[in-house]
Amino acid sequence: MKRLCKDKGFCHMSGIGKEFMEKTQYRYLGRSDQSMGYPPPPLELGAKDTERITDLPQPAEVRVDDIGLRRAIEKRKSIRNYSSEPLSVEELSYLLWCTQGVKEVVRDVATFRTVPSAGARHALETYILANNVQGLEKGLYRFLPIEHRLAQTDMGKDIADRICHACLDQPFVKSSAATFIWTAVPYRMAWRYGQRGYRYLHLDAGHVCQNLYLSAESVGCGVCAIAAFLDEAINPALGLDGESEFVIYVATVGKK
Repeated sequence: MKRLCKDKGFCHMSGIGKEFMEKTQYRYLGRSDQSMGYPPPPLELGAKDTERITDLPQPAEVRVDDIGLRRAIEKRKSIRNYSSEPLSVEELSYLLWCTQGVKEVVRDVATFRTVPSAGARHALETYILANNVQGLEKGLYRFLPIEHRLAQTDMGKDIADRICHACLDQPFVKSSAATFIWTAVPYRMAWRYGQRGYRYLHLDAGHVCQNLYLSAESVGCGVCAIAAFLDEAINPALGLDGESEFVIYVATVGKK
């Protein structure tokens, strides 16, 4: 809550947000699991035995418009209305590489990717709600960044409706060609940074989404980031427990 201070306008916020910022300061940090010799968590969730795997075209082979970084930044804006033209699987492959592409695996302890991450921990996972992607069946997929593949996660006919409803029924979640859903696996970050790592999860999500905005310009697409969603609805829709893994950010993509 805010309270008015005499001659100073509004005082600082109080409540859970302020407490989170205070309790994740460096002075409160204890020893991390890494410093105590615990093994690092897996670099990605990987595929389950029951999941069907789809190979993606190699990003280096995908042709995109060379529009230049300055032009991409100038054109960047949130777009919620998309044409009926599908996104090609090649373009989706390129966008996935731009947002979470793995450039190097370092001794099975860390990955270097196309976006920055605190300590190269890369605690995010990417799910794709494919609504209109040429070459892909409609449904929910999880990106396997090290292998550069997709794992079919939920191909139920109602998956788009459930995710759309969890995003406060914003219609462009379903009218997009693809909706990117980023989840956080907090221990992957907390292993090194303890509770302060929760701050870094949100910073990493911002890095990833901005890369999506900029790279989408080179394939004639628009993007709209979404932070308005019901955690208690979207996590179960993806089959997540909301603790060891939870949705942190969403963005729609479609042809302009």
